[in-house]
Amino acid sequence: MATKILSVDDELDLELLLTQYFRRKIRKGEYVFFFAHNGIEALQMLLENPDIDIVLSDINMPEMDGLTLLKKLNSRHNPALKVIMVSAYGEMSNIRTAMNNGAFDFATKPIDLEDLEVTIEKAVAEIDFIKQTQKEHGQLVDIKGDLALAAEIQLAILPTKFPPFDDLAERMDIYASMKPAKDVGGDFYDFYRIDDDHVGFTIADVSGKGVPAAIFMAVSHTLLRFAGRKSLDVVSVISESNDVLARESFNSMFVTLFYGIYNVRTGEVRYVNAGHNPPYVLRRDGSIEMLPASRNICLGVLEHYDFRADTVELKSGDAIVTFTDGVTEACSAANELYGEQRLETLLKDCAPCTARQTVTAINDAVRSHAEGTEQSDDITVLVLKRA
Repeated sequence: MATKILSVDDELDLELLLTQYFRRKIRKGEYVFFFAHNGIEALQMLLENPDIDIVLSDINMPEMDGLTLLKKLNSRHNPALKVIMVSAYGEMSNIRTAMNNGAFDFATKPIDLEDLEVTIEKAVAEIDFIKQTQKEHGQLVDIKGDLALAAEIQLAILPTKFPPFDDLAERMDIYASMKPAKDVGGDFYDFYRIDDDHVGFTIADVSGKGVPAAIFMAVSHTLLRFAGRKSLDVVSVISESNDVLARESFNSMFVTLFYGIYNVRTGEVRYVNAGHNPPYVLRRDGSIEMLPASRNICLGVLEHYDFRADTVELKSGDAIVTFTDGVTEACSAANELYGEQRLETLLKDCAPCTARQTVTAINDAVRSHAEGTEQSDDITVLVLKRA
């Protein structure tokens, strides 16, 4: 696009001089010149042509001088508008005042047109840089807005009603939270009613961070919920979801998860741990048991994998505490991990707590341990307690 230059000078000969010297650039459409004879005319010209890039202004003019014009242009707060001041050679105090008040550069009379051309080219280069920066900033603002909306959508697909099942309040207590490290995250949790006696629940951690992880999270969440609502066989639910993810996986993404089906009558939890952190069983008496380490690979790695299930029984007052590695790998200011030992110590005091109280205690402890250190990973916790 053409660079638009406004020359402001009460000497009429300058208009002819500029158009003659820059005639080739004008013919090529590189420069477009506008002319005004004082500051007032210049302001009117700028109102009519707000996309003018450079103002070449004399300092000494009638009605409104160049320094006053410069002050008014500065009030527009447009960093892409560059002002080059022109003054007699001996008026260095005015030139210094102009430079101190934001002029891009200056030229002295009689004007050396070759030097002026170099000065204009320097201004054009900086204007192009500023406009590109402004464009990129605008794009970042748009992206930030999109990410904020994506975060709202992501959180909206997670269950937020607690307690979720009114008719099961006397048999079970469940609560969960998810705090992404970035605007959007790859962790998720879910739970849903399968039939009168069974509730399915999941906690998962998608590889990677940011938007790709969030998209893969949404796909994984949808697949698991669809498969889980129609089957009481945890292996078939995980196998069906895994096969789709393995076929459609992009850039070798995968998801670790713990998926269980809780029998509200017997307290039995039939589960598959697919490469996820082993949960803890918090017994009513305050003792804790870490479930065995995963015997399965993560979802999305290998199609037709033979997943294996395990079983644990919750007695009255027992709880199963599931979490993602954002909990145990949270770092302090001294670069010390929160770790499993701190979590176990905390859980021993949570035996009489509700599911909500236990989740809150874990989140508070991790936040306190971090001491304001920036969160490096998503933090998700889900606790299911047998009443």
